[in-house]
Amino acid sequence: MRPAHLALAVLVAAVWGVNFTVVEIGLGHFPPLLFSALRFLVAALPAVFFVGRPKVAWKWIVAVGLVLGVAKFGLLFVGMDAGMPAGLSSLVLQIQSVFTAVIAFAVLGERPTRVKLLGMAVALAGIGVAAAEEGASGSLGAFALVVAAAACWGGSNVLTRRASPPDALNFMVWVSTVPVLPLLALSLLTEGPSRDVAALRALDWQGAATVGYVAWVTTVFGFGAWGWLLHRHPASTVAPFSLLVPVFGMTSAALFLGEPVSGPRWCAAALLVAGVALTSLAPKRRAARQAAEPSARGAARPAARPVVPPEGTASTLVHPVDVPAPGRTGAGS
Repeated sequence: MRPAHLALAVLVAAVWGVNFTVVEIGLGHFPPLLFSALRFLVAALPAVFFVGRPKVAWKWIVAVGLVLGVAKFGLLFVGMDAGMPAGLSSLVLQIQSVFTAVIAFAVLGERPTRVKLLGMAVALAGIGVAAAEEGASGSLGAFALVVAAAACWGGSNVLTRRASPPDALNFMVWVSTVPVLPLLALSLLTEGPSRDVAALRALDWQGAATVGYVAWVTTVFGFGAWGWLLHRHPASTVAPFSLLVPVFGMTSAALFLGEPVSGPRWCAAALLVAGVALTSLAPKRRAARQAAEPSARGAARPAARPVVPPEGTASTLVHPVDVPAPGRTGAGS
């Protein structure tokens, strides 16, 4: 990876990590569901007029929009508004890789390797440490909402994998059009029209800046740059940079919000990052063997006529990894 590409990957991780601190600031200006709706509205407009028509079926755009946009981000923002710290949220949300593996096994039949199972166990141990500390000093209900958001992110990762969008930015912009109206409706029903109107009337530069950051910087730039990197480098090269997200998330929350980072939280961070690394980046040897066996059997049979590939082509086997998608695509919030 070129130094410029390396710097871009680190920048995206930093953007996604700092995003949790920005969300915490934004929740001081908006009710959580209204804030989430504004995030997607500003991300979709005017970008939707410049990215071209959708490149996947609408059923995938709507499904990911509801699971990722409404469920995942709705739960995350409500959980943070209920008291879940920004830095801890950036860490706990990475358990999405475990949910992704479990859902992929249940829905797609992707059997996890022993290394991946070990990674899931380590990550769950990290969640246990974080939950024990949060239960002693914070709200377990808010903690549970963020874990539920991570589960929804895992579901959206599997849906995105089934959709296989050829253009990550195009896909994310169109997905952003779906949650706006459902989130606005939920906000009106649960947060109340008077609270929403009061927040919009009191809008100042800081509130507008938080919406602009989570929409344009985190969503449009972040996912666009991440997809650009994945288009030019193997996923196994790009994916590890997502492990930097909670590092930037916890650091920025400590610097700008004064959130303490205790010993147990560092322990939870170490376990979660190690578990996510094992879960997401473990080589899929089983898939390699299964792909190699047909070739070996074919080579054992005498061929009536040799098949020669066209000049200049090569046969390669790529082992994908579970990359956070757009929310997987990404690890940002």
